[in-house]
Amino acid sequence: MVRQWKTEIPGRLTSLDVFRGITMFLLVAEGTGLYTALKDAVPDGSILNTLVVQFHHHEWNGLRFWDLVQPFFMFIVGVAMVYSLRKRWSRGDSWMDTFKHILLRCAILFAFGVVLHCGYRGKLVWELWNVLTQLSFTILIAFLIFKWPIGAQLGVSFGLILLTEILYRFFPVEGFNQPFVPDHNFGAWIDRILMGKLNPDHWVAVNCIPTAAHTIWGVLAGKILIGKRSDFKKIRLLALAGLSGVIVGYLFDIAGWTPIIKRICTSSFILVSGGWCLMTLAFFYWLVDVMEIRRWTLFFTVVGTNSIFIYLFSNTVGMQWLNDFILIFTGGFFGWIGIHRPGVLLINALIVLCLEWGVCYWLYKKKIFLRI
Repeated sequence: MVRQWKTEIPGRLTSLDVFRGITMFLLVAEGTGLYTALKDAVPDGSILNTLVVQFHHHEWNGLRFWDLVQPFFMFIVGVAMVYSLRKRWSRGDSWMDTFKHILLRCAILFAFGVVLHCGYRGKLVWELWNVLTQLSFTILIAFLIFKWPIGAQLGVSFGLILLTEILYRFFPVEGFNQPFVPDHNFGAWIDRILMGKLNPDHWVAVNCIPTAAHTIWGVLAGKILIGKRSDFKKIRLLALAGLSGVIVGYLFDIAGWTPIIKRICTSSFILVSGGWCLMTLAFFYWLVDVMEIRRWTLFFTVVGTNSIFIYLFSNTVGMQWLNDFILIFTGGFFGWIGIHRPGVLLINALIVLCLEWGVCYWLYKKKIFLRI
């Protein structure tokens, strides 16, 4: 019998690849239209509808599962940075060499983020709401303070959250001085300055400031995992820190101090989502690396090892061409046998998702790992 651990890649943290793989798989599934198709296919008010709604962002004040996916992504990047920098510095790379690499990486991510928005709109636009443009800022901040003491890094992360809270609450410009009202807050004013427009779904570009905390906390979590503590102490520390963030963040919201709003990344949202990031990492580390329950992990690992590639592929080739191309055949055949449009779109999304996973599996088997 072949044991699952033989599919591991030497020098990588398996639980992190699984965590990243699940996150990216969920993002790729969104690009296929799966969640929209599910929402249209299930009746309103049903238990299934309640579940499917969790795969759509909350309209404003509140938290759904889908609101955690971007924080997961940004947090995972921070954890991975620890392993990447350790490898670079152990082979003799200088801090300046690494800094140049980080700058180039951030510039590429920023460019990809802008280009993706052009693809979404079908024309040249200047929009900075994509997760990749956000990452280009959070990675740079996390790297610049990487060698600082843990207390100083925590101070920076909470300082960025506090700075955002102050800017929203005390911004004096009339019409943009309502901190928690869509399109009438500090973030919306900055978007007017940077892009001359507002996002129709109320996202703001300055989300990159508070969400830098997610990447910084990822770095600190990564340092805990490579440290000398026992596995039990690592898991307990991550879980307790995460639980504290969730409790405090919800307390802010319930007490009416600061509402949980993903679209403008309020302090309560950052704390709650950051807490879930830490607890989720602790769970996967316990399950995969400590308990070595790995038979199921390959399915997600193949996605996690080419995360940026599949994100770009699904948002360009997938969304711009593959979805509609496959629909020619699914729509023709399944429509012909009498399946209604919502069902056809659901089948189409599942087929595209399988094809995109197949691309990741082929790259994995060929040991091709595309990185920036």
